[in-house]
Amino acid sequence: MTAALLHETTRPAAELPAVTGADLTVPLVDGGRVGYCDLDSAASTPALAAVTAHVAQVLPYHGSVHRGAGYTSRVCTSLLENARADVARFVRARPDDVVVFTRNTTDALGLLARAVPGPVLTLDLEHHATLLAWRHSGHRVVPAGRTIGDTLQALRAELAARPDTALVAVTGASNVTGELLPVAEIVAIAHAAGARVCVDAAQLAPHRRLDLAGWGADYLALSGHKIYAPFGAGVLVGRGDWLDAAQPHLAGGGAVRSVAVAGDRTEVAWLPAPQRHEGGTPNVLGAAALAAACRELEPVIDDEVPAHERALAARLHTGLASVPGLRTLSIFDDAPDRTATISFTLGDLPAGLVAAVLSAEYGIGVRDGRFCAHPLLARCNDGDDAVRASLGLRTTPSDVDRLVDALGRLARRGPQWTYAILDGRWTPTPDPRPLDPFGLGERPGLPGCDR
Repeated sequence: MTAALLHETTRPAAELPAVTGADLTVPLVDGGRVGYCDLDSAASTPALAAVTAHVAQVLPYHGSVHRGAGYTSRVCTSLLENARADVARFVRARPDDVVVFTRNTTDALGLLARAVPGPVLTLDLEHHATLLAWRHSGHRVVPAGRTIGDTLQALRAELAARPDTALVAVTGASNVTGELLPVAEIVAIAHAAGARVCVDAAQLAPHRRLDLAGWGADYLALSGHKIYAPFGAGVLVGRGDWLDAAQPHLAGGGAVRSVAVAGDRTEVAWLPAPQRHEGGTPNVLGAAALAAACRELEPVIDDEVPAHERALAARLHTGLASVPGLRTLSIFDDAPDRTATISFTLGDLPAGLVAAVLSAEYGIGVRDGRFCAHPLLARCNDGDDAVRASLGLRTTPSDVDRLVDALGRLARRGPQWTYAILDGRWTPTPDPRPLDPFGLGERPGLPGCDR
């Protein structure tokens, strides 16, 4: 069997891909059990059913890559290199763009940060991954305006004042409000000032067509776990010159052409990108899963996915408007488009309590907090936590209605269980739900992590 045979058959374009776990049920604190209502896609998406099947198909062939003569090694090498082509096709990269596999978007931006030869400019609405990656490189932050036009003008003014800017790093879609940024216009402004552009596409990729070449952007980063391939891989795609000149992101085997010891020194000849930045044994399964997700989404990302989500988002906005005391968050007064991600507050109820009640009493999964975007929450919610509902391929109209109904009940009568803050999180007290559905035995005392 060759790597080509490991690719899944393409479905009719009008059919949305199925997801693994669509029939998952979860326990409630009252002893009942309901179908899980997953409205946390902006954090991590479930795996597409085709991705799950593809990984199971690949596993028997799992082996080392690039340096093995065995058959499984050659198959996995082919899988990895074919995955680069699949990702490049999905993001509409230029023929000479480089595809570097990373752990996630944060890792991809950290890699690029090592390569940027000058100051970096970002907006204050960015995810922390974009805000923090460049802190060593003369990083400057431009406050977004109340309109997209005002924001673009602020970018122009800052670039004119600092002509040494090497890179503008900007999100394609807000992970808090879903509002889309005009990437092509930002690229034109930056290029006119002599700066390159990197697009954080983590939140845009599962919802809209990416077009690296069409936008004219120079780099793009995304995570597999945001596009229905949750197996721990991301990518940085873009121009090779900065990447070839940079110090390796992870020094080690596979990143070098040759190593020699001269006296007490080690002399190294590094390979060009992408291998230069992929030291060690790569995550072949993660790359294969990411590529499989790209192939599955490719036929539907232009039309079917946006239509599905716009209909659900309109239904949700209409429903939320009927909930007493609920306020949705936004950045711009004139955003022409947004993904199906909505953040809100509910009266004076703490966001963490709202999220805990939705989970414990209704089987609805949402996210609460400041979503790794603290400056943005300071702008649009006085720095307080909010609740985020993010829709995806798994979401149905009945899921939207369940959320609206649950929030309406919560607004009118409050929680129906007792809750307390434990280890910094609102938690049902007591919480009778088992947290070990795998039979591994619960391990108390392990630290929690939001991301």
